[in-house]
Amino acid sequence: MENNAASVHGHEVMKMMAASGKTWTRDSLVVAIHQKFGTGARFHTCSSDNMTADELIDFLDARGKFIDRGEGFTTDEGHICNH
Repeated sequence: MENNAASVHGHEVMKMMAASGKTWTRDSLVVAIHQKFGTGARFHTCSSDNMTADELIDFLDARGKFIDRGEGFTTDEGHICNH
């Protein structure tokens, strides 16, 4: 999917992360987001919209959605709100 004009909810990125079982770095997560959703995709959450992949990562990190694993970070389904 390249240059997707539709906005993707941040929950979809977190679900992708949790399902992978991987530990992510910022760079590896940006690459995976671009591969899955397209380099032009924009992202929204319950309280913010029109974010780039980098902005979404900053947003999620600031809200404690990532679990620090030393060499990187993960997330889990428990960090995804259900509304």
